[in-house]
Amino acid sequence: MLQLYAVPQFPEGVIFQQDGAPPHYGNIDREFLDATFSQRCIGRDAVMAWSPRSPDITPLDFYLWDYVKQHVYSERMNDINHLKQRITDVIHSVTPDVLTRVWEELDYRLDVCREANGTHIELR
Repeated sequence: MLQLYAVPQFPEGVIFQQDGAPPHYGNIDREFLDATFSQRCIGRDAVMAWSPRSPDITPLDFYLWDYVKQHVYSERMNDINHLKQRITDVIHSVTPDVLTRVWEELDYRLDVCREANGTHIELR
């Protein structure tokens, strides 16, 4: 997904923030990130070591998981298959307009981080 979809859309010189979750830190992923981002990768054992779990600038944390939970659990689940189907349906319901708002929110959050000059911030 990173190699084929996400990275080709990144602007030149982007700094990539990698979380430390074991499935996101396999050898294949590490090799790709090291080759692609070289000195511009934030995360566990990266040149730019930084706390990899920053919910303030991670769209999955500040947006997607809450969106999915809110919509998935808006109805009672019958069984695991119903839950899986609800999750799939909710993910597919994310529109381009919603994603645009997420990127705008991320841009705002990055501006706040830059303005704070790396000090602690708390966004709600």
